[in-house]
Amino acid sequence: MALHNAQEPAADPAVDIFASPLSEQPLPKRSMPDLPSPPPVVYQLLHNELLLDGNAAQNLATFCTTWTDDEVRRLMDLCLDKNIVDKDEYPQTAEIESRCVNILADLWHAPAGADQVNAVGCSTTGSSEAAMLCGLALKWRWRNRRQAAGQSTERPNLVCGPVQVCWEKFARYFDVELRQVPVEPGATGLQAHQLREYVDENTIGVVAILGVTYTGTYEPVAEIAAELDRMQAENGIDVPLHIDAASGGFIAPFLHPDLEWDFRLPRVASINASGHKYGMAPLGVGWALWRDQDALPDGLVFHVDYLGGDMPTLALNFSRPGGQVITQYFMFLRLGREGYRRVYQACADTAQHLARRIADMGPFTLLYDGAGALPAVSYTLTDPDSVDWTLYDLSDQLRLRGWQVPSYPLPPDRQETVVQRVLVRHGVGRDEIELLADDIRRAIKHLDAGHPHDADRVGFHH
Repeated sequence: MALHNAQEPAADPAVDIFASPLSEQPLPKRSMPDLPSPPPVVYQLLHNELLLDGNAAQNLATFCTTWTDDEVRRLMDLCLDKNIVDKDEYPQTAEIESRCVNILADLWHAPAGADQVNAVGCSTTGSSEAAMLCGLALKWRWRNRRQAAGQSTERPNLVCGPVQVCWEKFARYFDVELRQVPVEPGATGLQAHQLREYVDENTIGVVAILGVTYTGTYEPVAEIAAELDRMQAENGIDVPLHIDAASGGFIAPFLHPDLEWDFRLPRVASINASGHKYGMAPLGVGWALWRDQDALPDGLVFHVDYLGGDMPTLALNFSRPGGQVITQYFMFLRLGREGYRRVYQACADTAQHLARRIADMGPFTLLYDGAGALPAVSYTLTDPDSVDWTLYDLSDQLRLRGWQVPSYPLPPDRQETVVQRVLVRHGVGRDEIELLADDIRRAIKHLDAGHPHDADRVGFHH
């Protein structure tokens, strides 16, 4: 008796995709289908589902790259099968990663040692993984010092202001007390004079933010470093400074070159940044850099002898695509320092244009006008009690036009202040921002009128 395998009939090129067997029922949601389907059919059906996502170009909440060159997409295709962690099998990808680390070390003024070739750093999946690696280095350095002095290594703590949630994850995952300093009235981040109440002999480090998520401003890194210097002179406690430059690390070198926030400050031990934010690389790449080899404990570096050879690695996983690193290098080569400066000067000018439009609308007070830090604008209602709507209502109205503009409260102790924030990234042009400003004005008029069109809506005339 002949044996037969049940399978879907071969696709008939004369039959429309939407008359195929797969399209005649909802796509499987909880289990794999029994039969295969033609790739063009599956592609089109998934393509249609993805249309339900928001338009990335109108997502003014995200820091992440939403516009790329065609060449970036082609390079990503070339690297789909390259595991960047396997440095023996893909040595040229590893070489390009090393070039990127050295370019960033030069950009962030890492001190040049005897080895002029290999700066101390690595690529990561994003700035969150980079932050965790830098946090681990802080913890291990603190523990090593305490053990050498015969002191207890219990109850380590990390001091910071209003940080991104990755630092909360770091503290929870790696058993560190997170001491988040409340935000003072009128401030948008950690202030240097607040440190004395929170820093002690168990502090593994202080995190300063170059680009506060809530507002787009920079924390005063040089002042924080100077305060830690004074504290060490007074009590002998040497606390390193880590810079979370997830966004500002790719803005400050080009727009604010005289601002001292990086390795020019001797107190700075490490920096993390996100290549897929203002670094303009595609999603999936971050960077962790250390001042020198002394800042990175040897015990955190693994030497793995599989997948073809010895691999010194510093990562939280052992499989990661190489395309994002290759395209980061592409952006460095394509734009150069002047290109990055021009792009982000245009973004900053556009952000300041929006700030002027927002200020002229009446009900808002600017918290940040786009000058001096990230290309962003943040604002709040001047008198929330004077209007019958909230910023959350305004966000909802803008969403009807496709705009994703977030509203949220500031961190403690300013949680009573609700703000909106608009980020201007590469690919967000003046015309788009002008359209947004017009829509904000129309939404305010609609909200002020108490939704006047709800009662007299009519149907289509065609």
